[in-house]
Amino acid sequence: MITAFLLRSLDRKIIAAIVILLAVAVLVPVLNLMTAPTNPLHIPTYIMALFGKYLTYALLALALDLVWGFCGILSLGHGAFFALGGYAMGMYLMRQIGSRGVYGDPILPDFMVFLNWKELPWFWYGFDKFWFAALMVLLVPGLLAFVFGWFAFRSRVNGVYLSIITQAMTYALLLAFFRNDMGFGGNNGMTDFKEILGFSVQADGTRAALFAATAIFLALSLMIASAIVRSKFGKVLVGVRDAESRTRFLGYRVEHFKLFTFVVSAMMAGIAGALYVPQVGIINPGEFAPANSIEVVIWTAVGGRSTLIGPIIGAILVNGGKTIFTGLFPEFWLFALGGLFVLVTLFLPKGIVGTIGQYFTRRKPKTEAPPPALQEEGVDAKIQPAE
Repeated sequence: MITAFLLRSLDRKIIAAIVILLAVAVLVPVLNLMTAPTNPLHIPTYIMALFGKYLTYALLALALDLVWGFCGILSLGHGAFFALGGYAMGMYLMRQIGSRGVYGDPILPDFMVFLNWKELPWFWYGFDKFWFAALMVLLVPGLLAFVFGWFAFRSRVNGVYLSIITQAMTYALLLAFFRNDMGFGGNNGMTDFKEILGFSVQADGTRAALFAATAIFLALSLMIASAIVRSKFGKVLVGVRDAESRTRFLGYRVEHFKLFTFVVSAMMAGIAGALYVPQVGIINPGEFAPANSIEVVIWTAVGGRSTLIGPIIGAILVNGGKTIFTGLFPEFWLFALGGLFVLVTLFLPKGIVGTIGQYFTRRKPKTEAPPPALQEEGVDAKIQPAE
């Protein structure tokens, strides 16, 4: 039943995007593992890992588009949900190191031994099991989003005020996670990971599996997001975005619609963070930086918000450009990023995908007017009178 509902919600563009993602999930690992390094079709492991990171960013941008593009909630704190999912996965990976750490303690991570911790904090219990860590990847960002959204949406905080308090939330978490006594590694964070599910995180096969998992989760999240926005629930979300007061006047509990969408979006961002950490090999409080959340807004705007596919493309293009640009002119990257956002706002307000879609919509032939005889009978070309 759920599968049928998801499949009915897909249009041609979403289906094409999902097929491409699934093809990439298979093709890239095959070209990495099954071809010789001298083969022109061979994809090096570092390139695969780099694009795997881009796909996690694409999943984060998709999560933001769900709340900003279709619900009108401009969150400047989605980096917090991304980082919390990353920390949940990082805690699992740290527990897998065991006695192979620098200090050889089978229970305590190295940074706790260095800081003279005597026992494992209670909130680290259970993270030696993958299923528990995967559950926390969803529950921790989802619970934070639920608590935050419950108070914010019931208080009818909207617009720029909501954006400011989401940024304040992520900045508060940044300051908290920088503290050594929090038990999350302080400013150094967590790194030196060894294994995931018993496989070395540095092995080519593991990296290929992580890349494939990221592409598959992105395709699945795209399907779920499409099902949400194309359902009756999604139509109400658009009503909340465009005319919240009128939607509330019609009897809809607007805060419930916002809260559900915000929690789902936060969980998607948490999954993105969890997939990011083993591919990059580190998680630290810098991921909570407000600038990171602002960058996600730029990716979404460049690709085209309220399009679902646009943020994915925007995240990949902007981060690909960042990799190239920072290698050539590292000191000018922030200026280039700011200029890109200004140019898109002025000349491509609908983003890349939205502008292309608008262009093809205008090129479609208009529906011909009905014959005069039908017009005299009161029959409109689009809406016929009720009998």
